[in-house]
Amino acid sequence: MKLIRKRRNEYVLLFAASIFLAVWLGAKFMLEAVFAFGAISLISLLLLLRQSRLLYDATLIWDNRILAVPSALVSTEGSFRQAYTEETVISTFGILIGSEIYRWGLDGVHGVRLSVVQIDKERMYLTFGDRDQTMRVELLHGMLHKQTVVEAAQKLLHETGVTADITGW
Repeated sequence: MKLIRKRRNEYVLLFAASIFLAVWLGAKFMLEAVFAFGAISLISLLLLLRQSRLLYDATLIWDNRILAVPSALVSTEGSFRQAYTEETVISTFGILIGSEIYRWGLDGVHGVRLSVVQIDKERMYLTFGDRDQTMRVELLHGMLHKQTVVEAAQKLLHETGVTADITGW
């Protein structure tokens, strides 16, 4: 989440600097430069809006977290990617893996949904997606007591409506 916030702040600075330069050059009657910095301002505004939306989504996931773990293994139909991040957060609204956000439940019946949750002694497996693509995330959960696992499973059921399959306890 820090990286998303940092990028947003960089886009704010870029936008402010390009607006300042466009106005300053406009006062000096350098029209070609004004148009160039105006275009840069427009692009930086669009990037700023996009990054602000990502920060909003990341904050929503962070504030409504169900479980937070240090790393995750993400796979999509035959490809695997290990993500070592400062933290992976599972929430009612999606999952935040470093600076990547995977949201579920936003586009109604046809959108991305959390479909399967499996928990064993060492790992938690989350499967989510839509008709076109399914993703699987493997997390080292670090829960040592069965009661903690049951509480996490109950919270997942209550918040997402998906029943966790607990094995090996």
